[in-house]
Amino acid sequence: MTSMSRARVARRIAAGAAYGGGGIGLVGAAAMGLLLAEVRLARRQVGNGNGARPHVPQANGRYGSSYTVPGEPPLRLVMLGDSTAAGQGVHRGGQTPGALLASGLAAVAERPVELRNVASPGAQSDDLDRQVALTVADPDRIPDVCVIMIGANDVTHRMPPTRSVRHLAAAVRRLRTAGAEVVVGTCPDLGTIEPVQQPLRWLARRASRQLAAAQTIGVVEQGGRTVSLGDLLGPEFAANPRELFGPDNYHPSAEGYATAAMAVLPSVCAALGLWPADEERPDASRREGFLPVARAAAEAASEAGTEVAAVSTGPKGRWALLKRRRRRRVAATEPETQASA
Repeated sequence: MTSMSRARVARRIAAGAAYGGGGIGLVGAAAMGLLLAEVRLARRQVGNGNGARPHVPQANGRYGSSYTVPGEPPLRLVMLGDSTAAGQGVHRGGQTPGALLASGLAAVAERPVELRNVASPGAQSDDLDRQVALTVADPDRIPDVCVIMIGANDVTHRMPPTRSVRHLAAAVRRLRTAGAEVVVGTCPDLGTIEPVQQPLRWLARRASRQLAAAQTIGVVEQGGRTVSLGDLLGPEFAANPRELFGPDNYHPSAEGYATAAMAVLPSVCAALGLWPADEERPDASRREGFLPVARAAAEAASEAGTEVAAVSTGPKGRWALLKRRRRRRVAATEPETQASA
């Protein structure tokens, strides 16, 4: 599918989400039947096929305590979403994306970071309302920034994409209204999961990229910014499946989560005004620039680590800045103090 075609589909899905439209399908009904049959087959080959409760390491707590300045509170980071946001598939809390982002953010900001993770393995976008309620329950502890990773389960459970985007956009709107910055890692490319065979692989890739583009439009229109995770589960994962996938062949390994965190960290820092000013200007040599939001969303869905953020609204609709930020390596680290909640 071309970038322009994906932009048209994403625009239709986002419009349906905004105005209460029905189920604009990602793929045809017959194709979805085949997709679901093969998903069930693939699930027997990946982790948790036996229904066992997934193991998610505890990572809540404070990172970067060495940067403490008397009278200056720590930054607050909250992770929301599904098993990827929770860090399922690794054994240590410090290997989860939340811990990696918290330690990286602390190093850039030179301030401690309090991490709270409310993500839930298996969650679909309709669980975000519950997660957001937990996040904003205490008005005195509103996070500075929230990172959401969601979408894969929406595709595999056949949630209509308009409904999926509607739930995500509502979550972003509520978090932004509360005063938090929001960065969303969009739906990963499900066509790269190793047990998945053709034609499911092609269908899953198409569906997940269409949803990622539509998510971007919904998020940007609510004042958040997105980072494409799709191709992180594409060429890099396909070339190194044993290194970047975990033991269940489905969730990322520690190295896989580090790769994702490297892509998201610059956008988290930029959202908080911590990235160098010269990095905020679009660089034509990296194919960055200002585009209509649907075109920016379609391009981002095809290339890992691409950020889309709103810049203005003109007579032809909202425009966005497409950035391909330089990644910053982050190292696994455990929380220095455990959070009580």
